[in-house]
Amino acid sequence: WKKARPGKPGTPLGGGQPPGRPGEAHRCPPFSASSPVQLPFGTEALGCCLGGPWRRRRRMEEGSPRPSQTPPKRSCRNLTLPGNCPGPCRPDGHTGQFGAGTESYFSLLRFLLLLNALASVLAACMMLLPTWLEGAPPGPPGPGTSSPCGSYNPHSQGLVTFPTQLFNLLSGEGYLEWSPLFYGFYPPRPRLAITYLCSVFAGGLICLLLILHRSVSGLKQTLLAESGALTSYSHRVFSAWDFGLCGEVHVRLRQRILLYELQVELEEAVVRRRAAMRTLGQQVRVWLVRVLLNLLVVALLGAAFYGVYWATGCTVELQETPLVQKTPLLQLGVNYLPSIFISGVNFVLPPVFTLIAPLEGYTRSRQIAFILLRTVFLRLASLVVLLFSLWNQITCGGDAEAEDCKTCGYNNKELPCWETRLGQEMYKLLLFDLLTSLAVTLLIQFPRKLLCGLCPGALGRLAGTQEFQVPDEVLGLIYAQTVVWVGSFFCPLLPLLNTAKFLLLFYLKKLTLFSICSPASRTFRASTANFFFPLVLLLGLAISAVPVLYSIFLIPPSKPCGPFRGQSSIWAQIPESISSLPQTTQNFLFFLGTQAFAVPLLLISSILMAYTVALANSYGRLISELKRQIETEARNKVFLAQRAVALSSTNGAL
Repeated sequence: WKKARPGKPGTPLGGGQPPGRPGEAHRCPPFSASSPVQLPFGTEALGCCLGGPWRRRRRMEEGSPRPSQTPPKRSCRNLTLPGNCPGPCRPDGHTGQFGAGTESYFSLLRFLLLLNALASVLAACMMLLPTWLEGAPPGPPGPGTSSPCGSYNPHSQGLVTFPTQLFNLLSGEGYLEWSPLFYGFYPPRPRLAITYLCSVFAGGLICLLLILHRSVSGLKQTLLAESGALTSYSHRVFSAWDFGLCGEVHVRLRQRILLYELQVELEEAVVRRRAAMRTLGQQVRVWLVRVLLNLLVVALLGAAFYGVYWATGCTVELQETPLVQKTPLLQLGVNYLPSIFISGVNFVLPPVFTLIAPLEGYTRSRQIAFILLRTVFLRLASLVVLLFSLWNQITCGGDAEAEDCKTCGYNNKELPCWETRLGQEMYKLLLFDLLTSLAVTLLIQFPRKLLCGLCPGALGRLAGTQEFQVPDEVLGLIYAQTVVWVGSFFCPLLPLLNTAKFLLLFYLKKLTLFSICSPASRTFRASTANFFFPLVLLLGLAISAVPVLYSIFLIPPSKPCGPFRGQSSIWAQIPESISSLPQTTQNFLFFLGTQAFAVPLLLISSILMAYTVALANSYGRLISELKRQIETEARNKVFLAQRAVALSSTNGAL
């Protein structure tokens, strides 16, 4: 029996004892009362038939030593960073206990950690190194330095107290304003300007390619799952078990994963069956409720956007009041007013969307999709409103002939170095988002967990169990990454700060997940999450590219700070650098921007796209034909089996 192979007859599915040995039947320990999944129709027994002590098939085929001679089994009970965990046990810890949605959150967090680490290395090589290789950068302009566009003195004069230093750390002003953290620090050197600009485009291109690669791989899983080929119960029961698992921990976690997948299928099947049984009056009532709820959502979003615009516009006015200027704490609060308002809106409205979604009568996966869409629209649109308000201040509402913008092309009186000011806003958004996450975890979630555990009565029930809300957490990551993409041009070291933030957030959420939270009641397919989350991330990248490209091509750079000072636009440095190249290189580069190159490239791309579409259609028709052949073979086998039964009964009667 110890040498039995999985394919031999007589071997039970779960790897239990062979038949004919009484008293040694394989038993799986029952799930405890705190098991995260309770399924109807007797599906709790599925884990028992799937989770026996199977050995690795590779070990038996290759003739490796018996289990007693093998090294100790590795366990992945805890959540670890990529590369620290072997094979099949890497994603199973949180997938088995909290579902595929939670696993997709940590997978996205690791992916964003990789993106920020790459962007940090790129910024260090193409911004920091060229700054010091050509000599030490000059210091800040003195208090007596002036120009037609006004003076700029980022350092405060006189003795600076410790509270002021702390407030400068939180707001990015004072000693941080003239540091490698922000745009204004970098000197006006031609090579540095080129590498500075190229690093931004290279970082955006790398992020785009990596996100597209992740989206395409997730799209394959989504199409396969939605096609119905892998969503049947027979696939879960007979084909979903991994016979390469080793150790009881991994076996139990794999059992829970399969139970979660079956739970999703059963829940969505019930909702679809109820939707198919609705009468015409019930359908009209459902659609009327959906319309009213969507009008309520639009009203809430409109109020939130107006509040963000008002908070950003009032910041400049409040900073000029004498009371705010005399009180550092009030000044810090006014500086953080847009960040506080955006964080408050993002904290209040997503739970409202979560309460609205079940009233619309959709399946669980579609409810999650609607919650994600509304939340991502709230977070990204609030960021867009903030950027629009800042653009209104920088460009005087787009009026270049206004009194404040007529001299230099931008509002040099209020914002002498507008790039640094924009970088400071993104820096404050990133820092306040981190402080908010820490405060919610330490001041709300942990005390609530203690209250729920120490008070089993009415007070404990009022505190309730806390669920790990995947949509809110995922959209928080995408919002933070979009802020970094917007501010990486104006605050070059922002990706490095975000790398440290995501690393801290990874272990903080891990501690929160295993110590505080219970599995979410709203489950959804991992294939949907693996495709939808990178798609929303791609949307955030597209939104962040608009203000950065607009600043590069259309807004004049600040005259007293930055590597592009003295230019009519930031992009003007590129043609000026090309003009210093040899004539042959100039002709080639200018040819790439002409119609003689663009039109043939467009035609070749169209031909390749048409060929790819035709090839995909032919493959689709071939797959459909093969499916019909499989169905025909199945019907033939059923017919032959029926004929065999009929003939055997006839022979028996004779």
